[in-house]
Parts: sequence; C-alpha cells; structure tokens
Amino acid sequence: MQQHDIAAAERSDPARTAAEAARDRRRSLAFSLLASVQFVLILAMSVLNVVLPDIQKEFGLGRAELALLSASYGMSFSGLLLLGGRLSDLYGTRRVFLLGTAVFGVSSALAGMSTGLWMLLIARFVQGAGAAMAVPAAMSLVSVVHPEPARHARAMAVWGGLAASGGTAGMLLSGVVASSNSWRWAFVVPVVVAATTLVAAPKLIPEGVAPRSGRLDVLGAVLVTTGIALLSYGLVEAPERGWTSPVALGTLAGGGALLLGFLVAEARVRQPLLPLSFPASPRRAVALLAVFLGAAGITTIFFMLALYFQEVRGYSALETSAAFLPFGLTLVVSGLCVGRLVQRFGPRAVLVVGLALAGLGLAALGRLGTDTPYVGVVLAGLVLFPAGAALVFAGSTVTATTDVPQDQAGLAGAVVNTALEAGPAIGLAVLVTLATGHTTDLVHTGKSAASALTAGYGFAFTAAAVAFEAAALCTFVLLRPRPSGDIG
Repeated sequence: MQQHDIAAAERSDPARTAAEAARDRRRSLAFSLLASVQFVLILAMSVLNVVLPDIQKEFGLGRAELALLSASYGMSFSGLLLLGGRLSDLYGTRRVFLLGTAVFGVSSALAGMSTGLWMLLIARFVQGAGAAMAVPAAMSLVSVVHPEPARHARAMAVWGGLAASGGTAGMLLSGVVASSNSWRWAFVVPVVVAATTLVAAPKLIPEGVAPRSGRLDVLGAVLVTTGIALLSYGLVEAPERGWTSPVALGTLAGGGALLLGFLVAEARVRQPLLPLSFPASPRRAVALLAVFLGAAGITTIFFMLALYFQEVRGYSALETSAAFLPFGLTLVVSGLCVGRLVQRFGPRAVLVVGLALAGLGLAALGRLGTDTPYVGVVLAGLVLFPAGAALVFAGSTVTATTDVPQDQAGLAGAVVNTALEAGPAIGLAVLVTLATGHTTDLVHTGKSAASALTAGYGFAFTAAAVAFEAAALCTFVLLRPRPSGDIG
C-alpha cells in the first residue's frame, strides 16, 4: 500500500521526479569529474616508468640522477599530503581542490617542455605538491556529493579502486609513449584533465567544507614533509648504494629522526596537523595497513615483472606494457563490482577476501622461472592479484573514512593517501632488498645471472604473499563486524 502511494505521488508530481533525476545526473557528473582527477593524479606517479631510459639518454643522466627523478613526484606528493588535508579542512574544500589541480596542470605542462634535468625535476616536484593539495580535497568532496551513508560507502568503494587503476594506466600509457617519438607525450593527459576540471568543477561540484578559523601547524608540516622526503630518498637509494652507505644511513636516520620529532610535536600542539588518535583507531589502523600492502604489492609487481619481461625474456617496452593488459582489465572489471560487494557483504568481508586473493596472486608469481610461459602462473598472478587488490582498496577506503567528521574529511583523505604512498617507498625497498640478497646468494653458488635474478624476484613475491595472507588473518580477527545495517 505504501509503495502504491509513493508511486501515485510521483505520477502526480512529475516536476519533482524530473528535479530528482537532474540532481542525480549532476551528482554522477560531479563524482566522475572528481574520480578522473584522482585517477590522473595517481597515473602521474608511474607514467614515466618505461620511458626513463629515453629521458636518461636525452639529458645524459647517471643512475643517481635517474633515481632522484623517478622519486621526485612521490616525495612531494607523500610528504605534503597531511598539509594538503589540513589546508582543505581550514580554507575550503573546493577552493583547495581547484588550486591543487591548477598547480598540477601547469607543472605538468612545464614538465613536458623541460629543457634539462633540473627543470624536469622541479616540475615533477611541484606536480606532486599540487596533487597533495587536490587529492585530500577531492576525497572530502565525495562525501558532499554523496552524503547519504549507503551512497557514500558505495562511492568510496569505487574511489578506493582508482589508486590501483591509475597506477596501472600510468604503466600502460608509459609503454605507449615509449613507442612514440618523445617521452613528452606522457604529460598530455594530465594537462587535458586538469584544464577540463578547472572549467567544469565550479559548475558541477558543490562548495564542500567552508573556510573556518584555525591555525596551521607550520612546524608539523615542515617536520613531516622533510622527514618523509629524506626517508623516501634513503629507501630509493639504499638498494642501489647499500644499506650501510653514508647516503643511505644519513638520509634514513635523518628522516626517521624528523618523523619522530613530528610525532612529539603533534602530541603537544593545540591544533595538530595529524591528531594522533586519528590513525590510532583500531579500525583505521587495519585499513591503513591494507592500503599500505596493496600499494606495495602493485608497485613490486610492476617494478620486478617489468625488469623480468625486458631483461630475462627480452620483451620490448611496448610488449612489456601489453603484458600488463590483463592486470588492467581485471582492475576495471573488479572496479565495476566493488561498490555492490561492499554494500552487500560489508567492508570487513571484502577486505579479508581481497587480501587473501591478492596473496594467492603473489604466490603464483613466486613460482617464476627463466622459461616460465606467460600463459600459466604469470597470467594467473596478473589476474588474481588485481582482483584482490581492487577489493582491498575498496574495503579499506570505506573502513578508514566511515564516521569521520566533516571537518576532518580532508585529514582522512590525506592519511589514506599517505599510506598509499608509503607502500611503494617502504614496501618496494624491503622487497627489492630481499630479492637482491637472494640473487647474490644464488650467484655465489654458481647459478647463471638470469636464473638467479628470476629466483630473487620469485623469493620476494613469495615473501609478499606471506605478508598478505597474514594480514588477511589479522583483519579477520581484529576488525570486528559493525552492527547490522551499518555498512561502515
């Protein structure tokens, strides 16, 4: 009877129904615009991976300079995320989102016109700074576009998968660019998306959190940004130079000391950049660990398999990118389903299954050999892992952002994305060290270089698989189900 009355009311008021449909279309367009920006900001992280040799040849770079260029975007992005989240919460969400997108777009254009290493290096660093402003604000605006709990949870599930999809798309685009006449084409997509967003956002995206009074924790911002930058650089350099080298020890110790100072400062300041109780919540801690592992796993697969395909199997840059197509397609298909899965089964179940499935994919890659056919364990790993990773990012993003006050939405976005950026830096460094150590041991026993290198990669993939399965078990035990009807 009640449904009949509602239907009758809708027929008697077609204007109201049309207005609701128009509102829903506007919401969908707004979310699509925000999602496209998030996608491209993550894409920019890996878009130079395959074309780095071309840049090295054009500018005459050494390995240390190449490593610095490779890490420059991630350094500023991860180091400035907490500051970007705080700026979003204090000075207006949409305003900071548009400013960050503009900085990202302009610096992308300058990167594409670079005439030397330092111009490209500075442009990439500023690119990361713009992304650090735009990402937390964009994540906060999702809760404004979809404020209802069920819709918000479904939107955040989709949002969580954008990180994996963006990183994969960056790798694929990099391979396509490598087959063109110039690496500079890698910056066309970021420029176009940024320009489109700046034109469309004021019409589609609501204001979000309005500017409010409050102090910016300048000391905390300096400590965390410098600390993360030093730690990231040290982790990038340590596998190449050695963990006991002065550069590695100095940067790692300096970065660690600054981050410790940041935690001490945050415990004492009245309006901290990062309230320590925020990431200490058991639910958020589990979710952030899952984000960290997911990002580390994706980066490790891209890094090690790209080297395996080219150095061991003799693939070209374009063939290497094509080999990752099943990975990308699986992410796309999984991304279409994650929202419904989270809504039906809850983020806890989705997160546990995702971690276990991703671990199985890594275990398959752990059986890698010098003559392993692509159709077999390699393809299995490139399908199982992304299917699990999509679930991991969806479940963890929903878990980490549920019940967050509106005035801390930017902070939540910053913390989640900081975990996302820490995964590639820390996780990849640890796994590369494990792979290198195992390879060295095998070379000393008389194994060929190619066989030892492949076995080292397999050893690292197996170690990562164990970490994922352990995380699945811990998540199942520690992450208690929410009360019935509460999707968060």
